[in-house]
Amino acid sequence: MRRILFISRCPPYPLHLGDRLILFHLARELAGRGHALDLLAFADRADDADIDWEGTPARPFFRAFQIIAAPCRRASSLLRRALLPGARWPRSAAEAWSPAMWRVVEAQVRGQAYDAIHLFGGVQVYEYWRALGGRPALITPYESYSLYLRRALAAARGAARLAAGLRWLFARHYESWMFSPYRRVVVVSERDRDELRRLNPALPLAVIPNGVDLAAFSGGQGQEPRQPALLFVGNYEYPPNVDAARRLAADILPAVRARVPQAQLWLVGHAPPPELQALAGDAILVTGRVPDVRPYLARAGVFVSPLRLGAGIKNKVLEALAMGCPVVATPISADGIALTPEHDALIADGPALAEAAARVLADPALARRLAANGRALIERRYTWTHVADQYEELYAQLG
Repeated sequence: MRRILFISRCPPYPLHLGDRLILFHLARELAGRGHALDLLAFADRADDADIDWEGTPARPFFRAFQIIAAPCRRASSLLRRALLPGARWPRSAAEAWSPAMWRVVEAQVRGQAYDAIHLFGGVQVYEYWRALGGRPALITPYESYSLYLRRALAAARGAARLAAGLRWLFARHYESWMFSPYRRVVVVSERDRDELRRLNPALPLAVIPNGVDLAAFSGGQGQEPRQPALLFVGNYEYPPNVDAARRLAADILPAVRARVPQAQLWLVGHAPPPELQALAGDAILVTGRVPDVRPYLARAGVFVSPLRLGAGIKNKVLEALAMGCPVVATPISADGIALTPEHDALIADGPALAEAAARVLADPALARRLAANGRALIERRYTWTHVADQYEELYAQLG
């Protein structure tokens, strides 16, 4: 049994916000193995204030559980740390972006003999290194933000390109030093690892992907017949998901309907903006947030992920594979997932993406093969049990 302190950029609930999945499921796995967990987390959304944290499903995983309001990081403060190496890591609560979190972290590590300290997030949590009092720690920034911005820069046009370029350069600078004091730096995909390694070859990097709750995401095979529908699931507060949904409606669905006239598009997920809501019609379903995405994954003929922006691993793709929904995806959508093209999924981009989706809808044997192989891949490599095994190994190395 280990005593572990989690310090997180966000709470572990609700789970329709994908960045909270790893914290929830990793804590559940570790607590189930007898580890003693404490959590200090930022409330990084306005509606976090309305949640009764003591009553959430995540609360039983932790001995101590504190939620603290996220700070506002002023541009002048970000610039100061970028320009002055001596200001990069605060020495006291007064210098921190969140003095409240600093004081809670200091008190927690003074009062408990932790075997491991695990930070989740990037710029939101990196600054607490000195507050840990020299205790060894690992940090999971999930993804490389500079990779995300580099891809956004490639897609930007006009005046927006200059602003995107400046943000990218700023992020590169931060990621070149931000994680240096930590014993391990964990990201969810090899692409993110390679980006950080280019910025700082000395970083002790590890790749541990996200997982899927196999007990929950199962049973898509062999139940009610699948419909000729293209499915995309996402939190539409995340701009790359909005871009993907637009692409599906404007380019991919019309091309698929030229070959499969009855095809529909289902856009499922939280907070679709008005421009996506306006797409709803006979051929396009826009649901907004739903209590459970699994019925859609069980009925759709093909899950199409046309992402061309973003970084990290795509939980939506993992869940589709786990549910036995055939997957057609862009290379960016497949980051961090060991997909074998034509075996576990079809990987394509541009006009070939629509061709691949139509091919799955028109070929039941292909759809069944992709569904079975995709599910088998998840069972072999992408369970939360496997994720927890790998983190336990890292915790043992911190001692």
